[in-house]
Amino acid sequence: MKKVRRYFTKALHRMQKGPGYTYKELLVWFCSNTNTHGPKRIVSEGPKKRLMWFILSLFFAALVFWQWGILIQTYLSYGVKVSLSIGFNTMVFPAVTVCNANPFKYSSVKPHLRDLDELVATALDRIQFSSQRDLGAMTLANMSQNGTLDPSLWNYMPLVVIDENDPNNPLVYNIFDGSTNYSRVTAKDNTTAYAERFKVAIQLCTNNGKQCEYKNFTSGIQAIREWYLLQFSSIFSKIPLEDKIEMGYKAEEMILTCMFGGETCSYRNFTHIYDQDYGNCYIFNWGQEGQELLVSANPGAEFGLKMVLDIDQEEYIPFLQTTAAARLILHQQRSFPFLKDLGIYGMPGTETSIAVQVDQTEHLEAPYSSCTMDGSDIPVANLYEKYNSSYSIQSCLRSCFQEGMVRQCNCAHYLYPLPDGAHYCNNKEDPGWVSCYYRMKDSVMERERCIDLCQQPCNDSNYKMTISMAEWPSAAAEDWIFHVLSYEKESSEKITVNRNGIIRLNIYFQEYNYRSVSDSAATDVVWLLSNLGGQFGFWMGGSVLCIIEFGEIIIDCCWITILKLLAWHRLRKEKKRRPEYADPPPTVSELVEGYTNPDFHHEDTEPEPMPIPGTPPPKYDSLRVRQMDDAIEVISSDEEQ
Repeated sequence: MKKVRRYFTKALHRMQKGPGYTYKELLVWFCSNTNTHGPKRIVSEGPKKRLMWFILSLFFAALVFWQWGILIQTYLSYGVKVSLSIGFNTMVFPAVTVCNANPFKYSSVKPHLRDLDELVATALDRIQFSSQRDLGAMTLANMSQNGTLDPSLWNYMPLVVIDENDPNNPLVYNIFDGSTNYSRVTAKDNTTAYAERFKVAIQLCTNNGKQCEYKNFTSGIQAIREWYLLQFSSIFSKIPLEDKIEMGYKAEEMILTCMFGGETCSYRNFTHIYDQDYGNCYIFNWGQEGQELLVSANPGAEFGLKMVLDIDQEEYIPFLQTTAAARLILHQQRSFPFLKDLGIYGMPGTETSIAVQVDQTEHLEAPYSSCTMDGSDIPVANLYEKYNSSYSIQSCLRSCFQEGMVRQCNCAHYLYPLPDGAHYCNNKEDPGWVSCYYRMKDSVMERERCIDLCQQPCNDSNYKMTISMAEWPSAAAEDWIFHVLSYEKESSEKITVNRNGIIRLNIYFQEYNYRSVSDSAATDVVWLLSNLGGQFGFWMGGSVLCIIEFGEIIIDCCWITILKLLAWHRLRKEKKRRPEYADPPPTVSELVEGYTNPDFHHEDTEPEPMPIPGTPPPKYDSLRVRQMDDAIEVISSDEEQ
């Protein structure tokens, strides 16, 4: 403790030799010795110029701090510069995923859909009757069709016809209910058009049918397809994945011919993947572990991928898929193909040529942008990791929706991957799942929540496609082409392929020029320091040494403050040590009188007692003068201290 006190004492004495112990002395010393222009003129000029230079120095100092604030704010905004570069290089061929728009063969799934198809056929008949003018002419035979319908399919969410002839009192008729009296549905007048009068809707009820709402559609086709898809999802949610794969299209049945870069390939060069929307899909050049990436040798149609597909329209499910086509998408290697969101159709009976150009984008990570490198920092579990695929914005949005579906509806939607510990929604176990699903789907808050959580990947490749189509095969060549393809497919001379199911695809690079769009930091530390120094030197004529001098004066101000606090503390302790007197201090005249007159006493003071006689005299030896050597030693020790 003594060493620390001695160190601070020496430091205070060293500082005393510098600017002094007061703030005024410190300020005068700084202005006289600083290398910054302006402050020297404040202490060296006359009163008028001193005031002028003080105002100028203060103004330009404020200007420097203002400019510094703008520069620091610009640096902390983390702006980026976008640069576009065009390169020429051999490129990796993109991954190509092809699917049939129809997910399952109708002959394989017909036993599971027999009751559902009968319901839809009945609904179509009754929707047709409800749109006729003679609505009471429905026969008893048609009325009795409900007796064979399974009520477990339509009881949870029936299709209804809403008669809006009287908008204030609309009438609702259950299409599948055999007790519905259609004779009441009569056209009282012709003021309302039939297309506007009758609406087909889905009735959605919760709380055991106590709360019901209607999902309206502008067309009966939309209503039936939507209702069929919901029932289809409920039925197939209980079927194992292995069985669904067996009910789909095999690669050897769908991919008839294949050629890449002038060399033949086959369906064995494709990787199988199951898509919830399109069933069995096949990926070319996906680039999974152990697979070598294929590179296109040259641009042009001759060096790309050529395929002939057979979609077999005769096996289409009539009420599920109304579009006959092949669904395909071009994407990066090891990324999941989201065909429903980003895919394109290939029309049967045509040759579709797709010329590809590549755009590569590279974004900077945080804090320059909110992108993510691999999705590990996104607070949403990626449900598509089971496919060994990389992160994408679509996978995050779908995973986020499925997470909200499980949280709010206590079950998972059939068209998205199944989370751990959850089950797919179905009518038996989850009667109100459709109503909950529509609330989730139509919720703006839920969409914004997922958009805020999910971020774009920092590195991505976009494939721009130029699509052209021509009729294939031609009328002159279709006979022999169909014969050859039929023989190669089933080893039979019987023609089994036709124009309604055959598709030819040509996918190739249009050119080897690729565009790369990359971000770079608009500001960095070097930019910040150079601009800060430039502003300080321009307005104040200062440098880094001037900033060090300014830091020095701040330290000196702190030392002076410490000294003043120590002095105040010492004075406060001395005041506490002084004895407290009840009487006021004597005046000067009283002091003089007491010095000259020994018998004088203050009025308020009590007389001092007389000394007791017989007191021994003092020891005069204590007044003896010390020797000279001892005095010199004491003085030298005091000076050293």
